[in-house]
Amino acid sequence: MSNIDPEPLEGLGQVPVCVTCGSERVLRDAWACWNISTGLWEVQSVQNRAYCEACEADTKLNWLEPDEPPVEVIRALNDQLRCHGRGNGRIVVTNGVQAEGEAFLRGAIQVMRDFDGFSDENDVYGEHDFGAFDLEGQKLFFKIDYYDPSFTQGSENPANPGKTVRVLTLMLANEY
Repeated sequence: MSNIDPEPLEGLGQVPVCVTCGSERVLRDAWACWNISTGLWEVQSVQNRAYCEACEADTKLNWLEPDEPPVEVIRALNDQLRCHGRGNGRIVVTNGVQAEGEAFLRGAIQVMRDFDGFSDENDVYGEHDFGAFDLEGQKLFFKIDYYDPSFTQGSENPANPGKTVRVLTLMLANEY
């Protein structure tokens, strides 16, 4: 499915490519405003000019549905939430973790933020959306789930922060 300029009505989740060469390395002039509550730049208006870096020339855009969301973008958004608490998401801590006390909670959050034990065995899709670690004799998990902005269903494109709210849950293993 494709649509040549202007941008599709839905727009979100689609990928612009150069009509001439098919490259995704395309630019649009735009004005953006920082939204302090979401921690994201929000596009206020997009200008008509499109430019292709591969062709090194002005172009028109063809809008396509991606085959699969880019894993590297999903991973970066997950790491941004997990490590820095930033982005379009929420961090939830279970009652079991909270019951261990304030010092344990602070320690668990710090270990989760610093976690780098991702491997092919425990991060099959490369999204950094799950981890397990030990703290003070307790086994803990963190898990990131992807929801649409209304929280009524899963996100159709977890690589798109405009269509996805991440929910990171920090839990004791026995609460899983």
